Amino acid sequence: MRQVVHSPDEQESKPLTEPVFLILVSLADEPRHGYALVRDIHRMSNERVTLSTGTLYGAIRRLLEDGLIERFKQEDKARDKQAYKLTMAGRKILLLEVARMKHLTRVATARMKESEA
Repeated sequence: MRQVVHSPDEQESKPLTEPVFLILVSLADEPRHGYALVRDIHRMSNERVTLSTGTLYGAIRRLLEDGLIERFKQEDKARDKQAYKLTMAGRKILLLEVARMKHLTRVATARMKESEA
């Protein structure tokens, strides 16, 4: 019989997709509207990632539903841009993902050094 151990909070244990991770990172320092997210993610990824509007707004919709981001009321509504900001739950998930990635990077680095020896 196989034993499967589940974490108490399933959402916390799932790796984030790259677009979701990059959106959360982009919102970690300040609220942004959609186009600003696309530009920031493009810069952050050394111009490797350009999110399509479908990918961006699909991810935003799910992040809003999951409570990881929320709408941010802007002073300037001249162009009806909707801005978003990270929630405390979103920050927690982002920190957990960064820790998970750091752990995997350390393991990979150690194993690569072992194979060189």
